[in-house]
Amino acid sequence: MTLTRRTLLAGMPLLLAGCVTRETAPVADLRPPVDPSFVAMYAALPGEPFPVPAVDLTGIDPRFLRREVDYATAEPPGTIVIDPGARFAYLVREKGRAIRYGVGVGREEAFNFQGPATIARKAEWPRWTPTPAMIKREPERYGPVAGGLPGGAGNPLGPRALYLYRDGRDTLYRLHGTTEPQTIGTMVSSGCVRFLNQDIIDLYGRVPVGTRAVVLAAAGSEAS
Repeated sequence: MTLTRRTLLAGMPLLLAGCVTRETAPVADLRPPVDPSFVAMYAALPGEPFPVPAVDLTGIDPRFLRREVDYATAEPPGTIVIDPGARFAYLVREKGRAIRYGVGVGREEAFNFQGPATIARKAEWPRWTPTPAMIKREPERYGPVAGGLPGGAGNPLGPRALYLYRDGRDTLYRLHGTTEPQTIGTMVSSGCVRFLNQDIIDLYGRVPVGTRAVVLAAAGSEAS
């Protein structure tokens, strides 16, 4: 095919266009916006003796944020039900409803507590002491703090703790806050059940000493 002068001139705009750098629109952030109600729910909390900062919700699966849900259970209202398999804790309410909290639970080999218990003690900004089993398992990590840590911003129990007892004896398992909010929804702890700090403060204010708690088997599934 012979390239005539007319053909060349007709194609010039297309040739030139191929050499021009075009300004492209920025790629949109495809993550859904965070619900403003959750932003308010997990805002920084004033009035505490130590800082409770706002939670960065962009790093947390929305499923694990606090909400009221339908929940079918034979447990009476006021009971706390922990479902390690689903990574949820439920505060049972009337008429088949519950407040659901996302939690972080023990690594599979570590979480060996299940069944009924009683919240026999509550503490604000609790002192934390690693258990003998934790020190034996990870001496380099826990040995230096074997004597315990006072309550405060860097304490791994966070701003509140609920202590699980059975038959009048401390099980050494707690429901507590966390310094690692990104671990909510995972199996990461040494056995205790960790909540977002705003959530454990909320639960702490709703339940009295003597509250019944039930920890399901790790293979338990969520009742929606």
